[in-house]
Amino acid sequence: MPDKVLPGPICGNTPPIREAVCIHTKRIYDSCRDKECIEDLRVFPTRASQEIIECASSVKCRKSELLWTQIDVQEVTFNRGFYSVDIKFFYRITAEATVCNSRPQEVCGLAVYEKRVILFGSDGSVRTFDSKTPCCSADVCKCGTNMPIGVVEALDPVCLNMKLIDPCKCPCPCETLCDLPKCITDCFCDDIVVGGDCKRIYVTLGQFSIVRLERETQLLMPSFDFCIPDKECVSSNSDSSSPCDLFRKIKFPLDQFFPPNICDFNEDYTDIGCCK
Repeated sequence: MPDKVLPGPICGNTPPIREAVCIHTKRIYDSCRDKECIEDLRVFPTRASQEIIECASSVKCRKSELLWTQIDVQEVTFNRGFYSVDIKFFYRITAEATVCNSRPQEVCGLAVYEKRVILFGSDGSVRTFDSKTPCCSADVCKCGTNMPIGVVEALDPVCLNMKLIDPCKCPCPCETLCDLPKCITDCFCDDIVVGGDCKRIYVTLGQFSIVRLERETQLLMPSFDFCIPDKECVSSNSDSSSPCDLFRKIKFPLDQFFPPNICDFNEDYTDIGCCK
């Protein structure tokens, strides 16, 4: 058997492999997963929300959303092939503030969390160019860089706790924000307050994430056949089918009427009496 498989037909396989083909794709060189409890993360509210917070006696977390992650990859000095991945998470936090025992009022704000991981991303001196990328004089030195690509996959965080405290009792009174991306500020209907406040909100989040480093490369893969669809497209405006005929083909959504039990979500509950 040869040490390397060359492109071409391959015989004696079940199901039969027609040939080995070269593909251009991204290969994952290193990755890690993280389960973090982010404690006492300051929430920078909108201007309207800050006015409500100043009069509030208590706050309760209602929703936490991950808006975007900013990723910066830099080579680690004296450690060839390894790179630091600096990640900045931007969260939109929605809470309910109670003012004078009245009906809770909704407030929202921005929370930012930063972390760094070290991953192996291999190395190389080849610069890559293609015919679709235009030449820009301002970025001509950055074109074709051989740095690995940092990728972050993350879920919306779990809001574990929220508290309302005075600035003098804050864990870090010097916290501030600067150079917020426009895509983040556009997610809020009002300006973000970063100072001059009398009361502040701190939140504790649970974050699940996966970080990886990828590089574009060429791989030799077995090919069984072309991906030829075996199902015909059904047009919604076809003369042979009326809207009612199409509706009758839709399966009745029983799951929407009968939500799953707790046993259906996690196998760890199999020891509970209802899951025998």
